Amino acid sequence: MMMLRRILLVEDNPNDAELTREALAEHNLANSVDWVKDGEEALDYLYSRGKYADRPSGDLAVVLLDLKLPKVDGLEVLRTLKADAKLKYTPVVVLTSSREEQDMIESYRLGVNAYVVKPVNFHDFTDAVRELGAFWAIVNEPPPATCP
Repeated sequence: MMMLRRILLVEDNPNDAELTREALAEHNLANSVDWVKDGEEALDYLYSRGKYADRPSGDLAVVLLDLKLPKVDGLEVLRTLKADAKLKYTPVVVLTSSREEQDMIESYRLGVNAYVVKPVNFHDFTDAVRELGAFWAIVNEPPPATCP
């Protein structure tokens, strides 16, 4: 039996986090969505340390990563994740309100899989998140476990 991969949502805005989780649920995704509120917490989650030391193991379907985060910003989380041999193949989608060209360039330079600017309109936002969730949790084939 194939185990469902989890989705990690890294978002400091509780309203955006709730909208994202609801949009994913509306698509009837069976994947668990774990929400962390800042970059430091995201790194603790990814490295199974601190309060996440006992989190369920297994690969993530995708990390939905905001860039403008407290403590450790999203670019530093992305830099750390993609520099780690065990985590670098984890799909990461930047889901941010930043339209700054430098943020986009740096995200792609660091190896992000997609860069999505959060739509302002509620329905556009939920549609975008549903499509992201369906693609990364259902359609996308993750790299094989034997990938270096």
